[in-house]
Formats: sequence, C-alpha cells, structure tokens
Amino acid sequence: MGRKRKGRDISGWVVIDKPAGPTSTAVVNKVRWAFDARKAGHAGTLDPDATGVLAVALGEATKTVPYITDALKAYVFTVRLGISTNTDDAEGEVLNTSDLRPDDAAIKDALGQFVGDIEQVPPQFSAVKIDGERAYKRARDGETMEIAARPLFVESLLLIDRPDADHVTLEMVCGKGGYVRSIARDLGNVLGCQGHVRELRRTWSGPFEVENALTLAQVEEMARTEALDTHVGPLELGLQDLPEVTATAEGTAKLRNGNPGLVFAGDAEYGDEVWASFQGRAIAVGRYKSGELHPSRVFNQEN
Repeated sequence: MGRKRKGRDISGWVVIDKPAGPTSTAVVNKVRWAFDARKAGHAGTLDPDATGVLAVALGEATKTVPYITDALKAYVFTVRLGISTNTDDAEGEVLNTSDLRPDDAAIKDALGQFVGDIEQVPPQFSAVKIDGERAYKRARDGETMEIAARPLFVESLLLIDRPDADHVTLEMVCGKGGYVRSIARDLGNVLGCQGHVRELRRTWSGPFEVENALTLAQVEEMARTEALDTHVGPLELGLQDLPEVTATAEGTAKLRNGNPGLVFAGDAEYGDEVWASFQGRAIAVGRYKSGELHPSRVFNQEN
C-alpha cells in the first residue's frame, strides 16, 4: 500500500505573481509548503525568466486545472529587434544579427499574420517531446531538431509601446499552448530583422488577474497562518467557462458516488460538458444527457 501524502485537505485557487528566476514547479512547491496542502498544481507553465500570473490549484481544485489551461491568457512582452538567439530569449546564444529596424507601421502590418488560427513551431528549447525526450534536453546537447508546427488561436496581438528603435512591446491574448518566444522569433523573421523575447509578463489567465495576485514574499510572510487562507479562491473559479447545472439532493448523492444524477439543466443542451452545483458548491463535471449529469470528475469538498 502506498504512503499517504501528508498535509491539509484544503481546496481552492491561489493566484501568484511569479517573479523572474524560479521555475513554475518551484513556485507551486513553495505555495504547497506555505499552505501545508496535501496536493497542489498549476495551470499553464511560465518560463523561469517570465513573470506574472501563475494560477495554483490546491486539493480538489487540481481537477479543474484543464479548464484554466484551455482558457484565454494575456501576455505583455518586449521583443529585442536585430538579434536572434538559439533559445528565442535573452538567455540564449546569438545566432544572427541585423541592422534593419522596421518602423511602427511595418510592425503593425506584420502582426496581422499572427492573429486568428495560426500554426506555430515551438522553440528548440521547449518542453515538447521529440521521440519521447524533451526538446530542451536534446537542444542542450547541441542538437537541432525538426519540430512540427502546432495550432494556436491568437485573439489579438497589438503594438502597445516602442521604447526605442531596438525594442517593441506587444500585448497578446491567445489560447492554450502558445509560445511567446516563437511569436518574437517569427515576427523578426517576417520583418527580416531577427528578434527574440527580452521580457515577458502574463497579466491574466482565464478569471485570474495579476492585480489580485500574491507575491512569493507575501506567501512566505503569511506561511502556515490563517491570514494566508483568506487568499484562497473557491474551486468553482476554475469552472467558469463551462455551463452550470443545479443538482437535486438525490442527484447530488448519486453524483458524489460517481453515478449519473438528476440535475436542472438551465441553458445546457444535450451532450454539453457542464458542471453541477448543489447549494452553491461544485459537485461534479460531466456530460448533460436528458436531465442527468454523467460525471467524469467528482469533487470531494468538505462541508
């Protein structure tokens, strides 16, 4: 029999303003320690040098992570024109340089090519798997790989500042799986001037905004105290993009056991993926079929 994981049964979402330096996993581990939580995870990795919103799920909220991962996210980032690197950011080795500096009009015109449903090739230094091995591990060994393009939905990509001729600041809203470093690299190629990301900040992710985030310093200061618990948002925040149905008392009992249960549909249609609530709390996620929810995930929230 496996060892039982130690920690509290605390569930909900905590929004962290990730600093530059630590990995997303390191931030999650710090948050888990601070809350003495039995289980924790995050929705959407940020590179070590990136900052901003990292949504951390505790306990039962980890079951809602896929819905936040799939949600739209916003990034503000600065592209350094004139230089390309092997990592597509400022930490990499310089590959090519250019003296060309496009004007604002040319940049705005090029941005349109990156809006809508596009195909994007991830960076060589990324976590995508090539023949079962992470690309960044092979790249560190000096290998150059053929990485297949992946679909990405970009809702908007705007020029918001031009600090100087060498730098341009952009804001992008996109869906799941977007690599900002790839946008910078490909924009530089389209403009014929090379480019890489110099700074990157995620300003919001689904329902979570950086203005409401805790810093790691605040987390450490309030660690293992009731004050920190007041910053935990409800599990239901992770389900906002799904239709809500209301379970009956009898349906709730069945759903909690993993069986189909009676629900009031609201605006849900047959076959929709929905979440069921009872007395304001999430009970389960699943498919709505003819007055019943057929659960795929069940939440065991303490009363």
